[in-house]
Amino acid sequence: MSSTVIYSHPVCLEHDTGEFHPECADRLRAIAHILDREEFMYVPREEAPAATVEQILRAHSRVHFDNVMGAIPDDGCVELDGDTFVSPKSGDAALRSAGAACAAVDEVATGRSRNAFVATRPPGHHAEREAVMGFCLFSNAAIAALHARHAHGFKSVAVIDFDVHHGNGTQQVLWDQPGTFYASSHQADAFPYTGLAEETGGPGGAVVVNVPLPAGTGSEPFRAAYVETILPRLRAFAPDFVILSAGFDAHAADPMAHFRLQVADFEWVTRELLAVARETAGRRVVSLLEGGYETRALAACVAAHIRVLMEG
Repeated sequence: MSSTVIYSHPVCLEHDTGEFHPECADRLRAIAHILDREEFMYVPREEAPAATVEQILRAHSRVHFDNVMGAIPDDGCVELDGDTFVSPKSGDAALRSAGAACAAVDEVATGRSRNAFVATRPPGHHAEREAVMGFCLFSNAAIAALHARHAHGFKSVAVIDFDVHHGNGTQQVLWDQPGTFYASSHQADAFPYTGLAEETGGPGGAVVVNVPLPAGTGSEPFRAAYVETILPRLRAFAPDFVILSAGFDAHAADPMAHFRLQVADFEWVTRELLAVARETAGRRVVSLLEGGYETRALAACVAAHIRVLMEG
């Protein structure tokens, strides 16, 4: 068994969002560059397969799937909403991102690796059942969670989202899904303006834990949100599979929001979440790249995140 495996695909570099768009291929190039370091030399790499329609339709309607794939242009860049753009390779990239999430679940569920990191784009946590949003086409974390439940029979699957933006799409897709858990720490009064503490899940569906934090949040209140609220609720849920929506845009250098976290904070939260996975989930963790738009900070955060994953 390897400790960690990394999933990616070259087509994710060809998802062209247009000039000056923050969610760009340079994000993956920065990650790939730092993962070329000697310390990561022996971490296995896998090419992401395309998701099946069945995997996508656990989280999205057929209408949504057809609308996304039907919007992919033969040439140029097409705006689907004010933030979300597609180009000729975007459909393949989106299928590979969702497929990587499911393949990573398969890898970890069958015991071939203890955990996995998925370095793909487009990200997913804003995509709702019937809508693209916030750079996202398909809800990768929710697709992974439902794949873990339906394909592998896990009874209690948790998604923890430490992106600076609330994962409205993941929450919406999982809202009425029994045996699931969604927790998010995020900036209050920031896009997508969801994730109130009062949003706690539907009857018989997901357990939802939202901890909105003010602009300017740094290490101490961020860590307190986990120690006082998210980690106790997660332990009470006792997940048998853990999925991380790993957004790194809460870093102080990131231009997309106003948290003041440092690399050490992402290292800390990763270690704390892996501790829960050791206690209840047989160390089974799949981590999916979400946000992070200042490429040097993103690469440093991902490197720290993967180092902790490699510890298992």
